[in-house]
Amino acid sequence: MTELTIRPITGASELPLFNSFPYVLNDEIATDLEAGRRRLSWLWVALRGDRVVARAGWWTAPGDEKPQLMDIFDIADDVEDGVRLLAAALPVMAPGNTTPPESLRFLPPDWRDRPETRLLVDNHMAALEKTGAKLFVERLRLEWRPGTPIPEPSGRLTFRPVGGADELIDLMTLVVEGSLDAHSRDELTRMSARESAVEQYHDELERYTSPHDWWRIATLPDGEPVGFVIPARNSYNPIIAYLGVVPAHRGKGYIDEILAAGTRLLAGQDVPRIRAATDVGNVPMAKAFARGGYVTFERQIDMVWPAVV
Repeated sequence: MTELTIRPITGASELPLFNSFPYVLNDEIATDLEAGRRRLSWLWVALRGDRVVARAGWWTAPGDEKPQLMDIFDIADDVEDGVRLLAAALPVMAPGNTTPPESLRFLPPDWRDRPETRLLVDNHMAALEKTGAKLFVERLRLEWRPGTPIPEPSGRLTFRPVGGADELIDLMTLVVEGSLDAHSRDELTRMSARESAVEQYHDELERYTSPHDWWRIATLPDGEPVGFVIPARNSYNPIIAYLGVVPAHRGKGYIDEILAAGTRLLAGQDVPRIRAATDVGNVPMAKAFARGGYVTFERQIDMVWPAVV
C-alpha cells in the first residue's frame, strides 16, 4: 500500500484537490478563505500518492484567531486513514493542553434511510470516536421559503425593539433556565444562567452585522415581557438566530407568534430563504418551527472531545 502523506494544502491552487470529496460546503470554501473564516493551513489532506483518502477542515468567525469548528471531515475507504489524519492535525489545530473545536457534519434529512450515507456517517463517527470524541447532539436544519404562509398576529402580544443589552441578557438568563437545548444545558453544568447569557450575547448576537433594531421583545398588553426573537443575517443566510419564551409564560402558544414576528420581519426584506436550527430532542421548538412553515432541509451531527481540565 502507498505510504500515507498528511499535510495542510499548500495554497489556493490545491483547493480542487481538497474538494475532491463531494460535500455541501465545498462551494463556500474559497469565499470563506477570502473573508477570513478559514485559512489554508486549516485545510488538511491525507494522500496516498495523488489520491485524497481523507480530509479535514476548520472554520471560525471573521476576526477570530483560533478555529471554532471542525465542519469538514471525510474519509474515502479506511477509517484508520481518518484517524491518522486527525492524530496529526488536532495537536496543531488545538495546541497545548486545549480541547479540540467541536465537530459537526451536515446530512440529508433522511440520512438513516440511505445505506451509502449511513455507512459514510458510521465511518465518520468511528474515526472521531477513536480520537476520543463523543456524540453530543443531532440537530434539525430548518428553512422557510418565500410564499410559505406566515401565521397572522392574534393580538395577544405586542412587539417592540430591544431596549438594550441588559434587557436582552436578563430575558436570555430566564430562557436558559429549563432549556431543552443541549448546548445550553451543557453550559449550565459549567457556569450560571447569567454567565451563559452574557457569553452568548457577546460571542454571538452582538457580532451580527445585520441591524440590531430587527430584534424584538414580545410583551403582553400591559408591557410585561414574555419572550424575544433575534432575526439576523449571518455570513451566509438570513436566520432566526435565537428565540425563546420566559418560563412563566411557556405552554400558552406564545412561541408561534414570536417566531412568526421574526419570520415576517425577515420576509419583508425580500430574502430568498430564512434558516434556523434546533435540536432533535427539543421537540416543542421543532414543532413550533413546523407550524411556522419551516421545513427540515438537512440534519446536523455534533461531536465533541472531553474538556481538558
